[in-house]
Amino acid sequence: MKDPRDIIIAPIVSEKSYALIEAGVYTFEVHKAASKPEIRDAVESIWGVEVLKVNTLNRKGKRKRTRGTNRAGQKPSQKRAIVTLAAGEIPLFEN
Repeated sequence: MKDPRDIIIAPIVSEKSYALIEAGVYTFEVHKAASKPEIRDAVESIWGVEVLKVNTLNRKGKRKRTRGTNRAGQKPSQKRAIVTLAAGEIPLFEN
């Protein structure tokens, strides 16, 4: 992985992730091949904050069925990173 913007794809928007933001923990969708040191370097270089810890998890896509034709499909799998900051904030949603 070369560019930090290719590693961090998008922030995860959910009630649980908003509750964790108050504790200095941020959740991102990351590239499937990204490692923990690459994720740490990407967050530090994009936002200029110090990362304390990085946890990752792979989420398998859910199986879905269409209503009309009854064919089975699957939502895409994704890799998430839960990043704990030492101090500071990341301005994710600016007004």
